[in-house]
Amino acid sequence: MREDMTSVQIKNVTKNYRLFKNERNRFLSFFDKNIEYKEKKALSNVSLKINKGELVALFGKNGAGKSTLLKMITGVVYPSEGIVRINGRVGALLELTAGFDPELTGRENIYFRGDVFGMREEEIKFLEDKIIDFAEIGEYIDQPVRTYSSGMKARLGFAININIEPDILIVDETLSVGDRAFREKCRNAITQKIYDGITFIFVTHSLSDAKRFCKRGVVMKNGCIVFDGSVQDAADFYNKNILKQNK
Repeated sequence: MREDMTSVQIKNVTKNYRLFKNERNRFLSFFDKNIEYKEKKALSNVSLKINKGELVALFGKNGAGKSTLLKMITGVVYPSEGIVRINGRVGALLELTAGFDPELTGRENIYFRGDVFGMREEEIKFLEDKIIDFAEIGEYIDQPVRTYSSGMKARLGFAININIEPDILIVDETLSVGDRAFREKCRNAITQKIYDGITFIFVTHSLSDAKRFCKRGVVMKNGCIVFDGSVQDAADFYNKNILKQNK
């Protein structure tokens, strides 16, 4: 039987969000279908196939639909129409400080996040020391996360996500975590994952970073994919047809 070489399959996906006047109206809409709202189309008939081991840079201005697409791949949101198929464990470095329980310690949050990823306790325990060493937050690992600075939470978030042995790694402009030495440590960790054959999706506005990690480039605009090719050609298209047209 032939092995499925597809990591991500997005087929004819549309995502609509309902925008309510306030949170009260949003809550009431669960009981009253006549509550008024505006509909925002975040993705419009998007199709994208990414094979195992592909290194893809995703370009687009704010509001282009990148975050919605990535959240769909991670299973945070679901399509209004279309099909999303994911083959493998996804590690997402999107909002590094999200998903923590502030009352739990950093160490306890490692197990909490690992459980969310569907890992067995023995798997998490095997990686525990590696994650703690990578995060470099010292004795704070046994303090409640609510006492952490945003930088400490980001370090721990990166350390967890990069070390859970994902099949698919998604990074959204998080390489600015910490000081220069820690940022380079993050880049080197991603480079090693790529060397190991991971599927990599990278959202960035930096051509140098995109070229360092990726071979393929995808450009999004107004909820649609408008270009898909080599990373250099995608960057050129983005600069010429997206950035310069909006100046």
